[in-house]
Amino acid sequence: MGTRSQAVSSGSDGSPQSGVPDERKRKRMLSNRESARRSRLKKLKQMDDLIGQVSQLKSENEQMMQRIATTERSYDYVAAEKDILRAEAMALTNRLRSLNDFIYMAEQVNGLAMDIPESLVEPWQLPYQAPQFTASANVFQC
Repeated sequence: MGTRSQAVSSGSDGSPQSGVPDERKRKRMLSNRESARRSRLKKLKQMDDLIGQVSQLKSENEQMMQRIATTERSYDYVAAEKDILRAEAMALTNRLRSLNDFIYMAEQVNGLAMDIPESLVEPWQLPYQAPQFTASANVFQC
């Protein structure tokens, strides 16, 4: 009698009841394998997307660096031009002052009065408003 009760209760001896748990285990293993495969594919796709994004960002960074370099060169050029114009303005101011001194001495020596408008004698004191420059967002676009 002991052998008969073992055959009924045991599921691993090849009886009809033992096929159901093995089938479930096999299906679960297949499902897990498929899930792991999908997970690996998803990670590969994410990695490819990130590599593409890195490439795009590097390209954008390079373009921005080129724009910055171009802007810096433009700034250096404008600063040099400003320095040149400032030096020229100082030279012309000194020359004008010398000419005004010469006219004053000529008036004193010869006794002649020259009627020169004040605006020509001291043009640096003319009411002059410097042009206003405003930066806009499209200055940095090439």
